[in-house]
Amino acid sequence: MTEAEKRRFDLTVIAKHVTPNAKVLDIGCGDGTLLSILKEQKSVDGRGIELSQKGVNNCVARGLSVIQGDADRDLVHYPDKSFDFVILSQTIQATHSPKKVLEELLRIGKYCIVSAPNFGHWRMRIQLLLQGRMPVTKKLPYSWYDTPNIHFCTLYDFTQLCHDVNANIEHVTPVTDTGRDMTKTVPHYLWNILAQQAVFLLTDET
Repeated sequence: MTEAEKRRFDLTVIAKHVTPNAKVLDIGCGDGTLLSILKEQKSVDGRGIELSQKGVNNCVARGLSVIQGDADRDLVHYPDKSFDFVILSQTIQATHSPKKVLEELLRIGKYCIVSAPNFGHWRMRIQLLLQGRMPVTKKLPYSWYDTPNIHFCTLYDFTQLCHDVNANIEHVTPVTDTGRDMTKTVPHYLWNILAQQAVFLLTDET
């Protein structure tokens, strides 16, 4: 396991949801770590969109099919259900219009996989309560003035967004700060407090 994979527990969870030989679009694919995992482990037909030129260059150097693009503007150009899986990992909170982006994901993909950090995690709550300042943690090490995260949400907030766009939540995997899957060990009502992030498998109800 590479250092990037060790830092991103959600990538392992996401990979488990993707079926072999699927057609996959990874939006905000960064340096291509997830696409590389999926190509190696699942033999997918993988494509990617990445905002930064540096990220695109890194992906291309790894032999990945990635173009420069913006999730807020460029998803409208993809046909309906043109991919088996559309993935947005640790990115939706950094988009300008999360609701619109999620609607586009559901339109483009037969399945949509979204991983998101949980701003309702207990460490966040304690920092805000005791210090009265916007929280900074090891996994979210940004000050309020330089964070790429535009929209802060909890797992409950994202679940409500899924309902608002008529998305069917097929499966949720809450993950601790050590990468442990909490699904079978922690009651559902505690996920919003104890999970550092979660991976949602979604389909379009319509």
